[in-house]
Amino acid sequence: MSDENLARSALRKIAWRLLPLIAIGYGIAYMDRVNISFAALQMNRDLGFSATVYGLGGGLFFLSYAALEVPSNMILARVGARLWITRIMLTWGVIAMGMAFVQTPWQFYTMRFLLGAAEAGFFPGVLYYVTLWFPEAHRARAITRFYFAVPLSAALMGTVAGSLLGLHGLAGLAGWQWLFLVQGAPAVLMSAVIFFALPDRPEAVKWLTAAEKTWLSVRLAADAAGRRGDSHNPFRALLDPTIAALVAVNFLVLGSGYAFTLSAPQIVKDATGFDAATVGYIAAAGGLAGAAAMLINGWLSDRTGERHLFVVAPLLAVGAAMAVLSLTDLPAAVIAGYLIYTVGNFAAMGLFWTTPGAILHPRSAAVGVAAINSLGQIGSFVIPSLWGVAKDQTGTYHAGLAVVAINFTLAALILLGLRARAKRVALAA
Repeated sequence: MSDENLARSALRKIAWRLLPLIAIGYGIAYMDRVNISFAALQMNRDLGFSATVYGLGGGLFFLSYAALEVPSNMILARVGARLWITRIMLTWGVIAMGMAFVQTPWQFYTMRFLLGAAEAGFFPGVLYYVTLWFPEAHRARAITRFYFAVPLSAALMGTVAGSLLGLHGLAGLAGWQWLFLVQGAPAVLMSAVIFFALPDRPEAVKWLTAAEKTWLSVRLAADAAGRRGDSHNPFRALLDPTIAALVAVNFLVLGSGYAFTLSAPQIVKDATGFDAATVGYIAAAGGLAGAAAMLINGWLSDRTGERHLFVVAPLLAVGAAMAVLSLTDLPAAVIAGYLIYTVGNFAAMGLFWTTPGAILHPRSAAVGVAAINSLGQIGSFVIPSLWGVAKDQTGTYHAGLAVVAINFTLAALILLGLRARAKRVALAA
């Protein structure tokens, strides 16, 4: 069999066996970290939470998540993805369901902090896992094919959120409590599937032939030989200025994105007067459009070989949308701005994660990817917390929207700088 046929056969098997499992798991993770955005439509009123309390609680998830990502990924690299991802999904599912029983601000803070600690390492662990199975030239499509579960989970969450909130009073529970219970359960169930169905490494599976395993091993070794990074001291990767720039981009985009996402249903509801179910349908439409944009963006990037510009363009569009929202509460503008944000943010962030695997040595990848994500996640604590304070101090979301517009634009400019630097290095070589 020719190398081309071997490649096609091996990659098809890997994609169909692994990516659906990863996609479902990551979609559930995203839903459980942001479903408070819909729960808040009732929960904040029932429990008397201010925007400051809600913003701090929303952000605390990312503080523990960031603190534990690197050690979590190091454990995953040691014990294997199957066992460690099973542990992650089981513990976060139980805690996500436990969110239904918070009553005070400190209980809310504690549960969000524990939820972040439980989920820590899942996303960078999956990114590292992809580097063990897919050659570099195929990773953009692989990453976007599992990452697109995020906008799909946003669409699913939007579709069912209104119905779950409508269960208010059933069995003596509020609608927001039903939302947490129902949307937390899939993680617990999926942990069992991961334990029995997710293999750790290519050499351990029987569904790849010996020739396919050899082809994959040779390709991965060739990719590794061309990367920068110290294979003996992976922590040196954290001192690379390119990695530092990517941390800054992740800080700005993740923090600003989650600040807006956690309040988006309330912003749309306040501007339009729609009920929770209608707001959910708008979110679902945005999620479906975001999924399509993510897949198209990844395909175009692989086809053209261009990475940076396919991230920069959506980020600039999001920055412009946020700038418009900071100036007006017109219902049509708010709906359009929300949809542009959803599509642009998902299109950009799926592709952003093709960069680290092309920079670091494989032995550095587990730590390097986790460092970019974990240090960037600090922004997801800082910016939503400040967002809530700004809302309470000013009475509107306009000041926060203006800041996140600047943040998205600045992130795009940093990426353009990295692109220009990469071109200069290539010309000098």
